[in-house]
Amino acid sequence: MTHQEHLLPLLVVEDDTAIRELLEEELQDAGYTTLGVPSAEEAVALLSHTTVSLVITDVRLPGMTGIQLLQQLRQAGSELGIIVITAFGTIDQAVEALKLGADDFLTKPLDLDAIRDAVFRVLERQRLAVSPDTNISHFHGIVGKSSVMQALFHDASRLAKSAAPILILGESGTGKELLARAIHQESPRKDQPFVPVNCASIPADLMESEFFGHVKGAFTGANEARKGLFHSAQGGSLFLDEIGEMPINLQAKLLRALQEKTVRPVGGEREEPVDVRIIAATHRNLSKEIEQENFRSDLFYRLETFSLRIPPLRERGTDIEHLIFTLIDKHAEAQGKHIEKFEPEALNSLLNYPYPGNVRELENAIMRAVTLSEDGSLSHKDLPERLRVNSVSDASAPLVATLSGEVLAASQVSTPATARWPSLEEVEKRYINKVLEATGGNKRRTAEVLGIARRTLYRRLEDNEE
Repeated sequence: MTHQEHLLPLLVVEDDTAIRELLEEELQDAGYTTLGVPSAEEAVALLSHTTVSLVITDVRLPGMTGIQLLQQLRQAGSELGIIVITAFGTIDQAVEALKLGADDFLTKPLDLDAIRDAVFRVLERQRLAVSPDTNISHFHGIVGKSSVMQALFHDASRLAKSAAPILILGESGTGKELLARAIHQESPRKDQPFVPVNCASIPADLMESEFFGHVKGAFTGANEARKGLFHSAQGGSLFLDEIGEMPINLQAKLLRALQEKTVRPVGGEREEPVDVRIIAATHRNLSKEIEQENFRSDLFYRLETFSLRIPPLRERGTDIEHLIFTLIDKHAEAQGKHIEKFEPEALNSLLNYPYPGNVRELENAIMRAVTLSEDGSLSHKDLPERLRVNSVSDASAPLVATLSGEVLAASQVSTPATARWPSLEEVEKRYINKVLEATGGNKRRTAEVLGIARRTLYRRLEDNEE
């Protein structure tokens, strides 16, 4: 069932008429029907005689707050999906809302794409509520509510049940070892060893002995026989991180171990049986490594039959919000601290930084911030300098910065020497009108073409009318 098939309306509770109408219009464009009220009291009255599928409520409302509305609905036993909208300055209320049973929260200024994603996610979670394995926010320590992470959790859980090798692909810092451990925990081998090894950290001349062991006297210094990593993982899982760094001569022996389920210790004369499930991972493009003759194609095809890709943080939508608060709680607890206040500018930087180092970089930034925090407050100055300097915010960035060369071209039209150049505001206005005309007046599509949030477009249009 797609979200367009939901016949019950969504209830928007927002006292700001412009924002409420914008939310309703956006949701209607996405195929939903909506109802809108300006107060929690009116929401309660409406819900007493009208059935809805979801409530989206602002925290700050005249009279009863959105938090109180949430409490009242949950205390009455309502299982309605509830999304709370909060300003940056009231993030502590968003955390409180999640604890009281909110399904999600969104921050102002509103990201309309995030709103559509959140609504779809909450409605899908309701639809699939009969299955305990769907729409989970934590998968053995991995946080993820986005659709791409939910799909990853589902696929990982299914593949875990087999004994076949698995290849995990993903950029550095995405959590490949965490996923490997999760697969092991989901598998029938969970009570047996999980042995991780970073292939890039073992000297090439020692790698064969490390993996397969050696017999006494096999080489200088081999004063006694030694079992290798395969034997250490007997009955369990052997995680080969950064397998793309493995020397090509050892790749052939690894392939043989996979096919024959046996290993031969260095200096040994007999094959020894092993029962090990291989989980491999790499941040490299193995297809290119094969072209450059750095990786064996037969090993790749053996591993790639069952592969999983962990998306980078930039592809995970609103997951970053949940990760931020989960990681703050984790590191505050570890350090015996209690973070009660969250400076809006700090959250803004955390939300808008691109994170080339993915979740690992985010966690390191938060661990530093929690460590430096004082008096229960996490401040902007506590963040690493690169986050304070390099974060970007659509709400504050000038529109012309997002318009690339097309605005530049529009401003460099042939102009008589006696005529004045158009101002930046005029260029901006002309370009917006040009895109609006090209999209047939569709404001959502116009915002997408301009590369800005729809709310920013509305504000620019209002400015142009003044």
